[in-house]
Amino acid sequence: MVTTMNRRIIRAIGLFALGSACAVPALAHDLTLSECNEGGEFIRNAALARDNGMTRAFFVDKLEEDLMLIRAFPPQLRWFAQDASDEKLLTQAVLQVFDAPLKPEQHEAAFIMNCTEAAAAIEADQVDKSGDSI
Repeated sequence: MVTTMNRRIIRAIGLFALGSACAVPALAHDLTLSECNEGGEFIRNAALARDNGMTRAFFVDKLEEDLMLIRAFPPQLRWFAQDASDEKLLTQAVLQVFDAPLKPEQHEAAFIMNCTEAAAAIEADQVDKSGDSI
């Protein structure tokens, strides 16, 4: 049992180190409506897990582990969490699921709204920056 746990920790650290060594600074990527809907589904499932007895600590710990492992892959191969701003948006929504419980569908709808607003803000910022260079 301890040996299996040590292997997992070593593997996670190795993947994290590999991902960190290969990391390329990236700007916030454009969130698509599809990504926002998929993220909303994830948040709805988090609320369903909460309703079925999963604790905040357990869920958040698993999310952090998953995000750490996801960072080992190039951003273009990742689901949703392609950069730090995506991770923050997802993590904040998960915390909201446990800290201010609503119906799963309400959390899903709130996430989709926040995600599309974030996407619009990123797009507006990119337009502003491209206008500055003209």
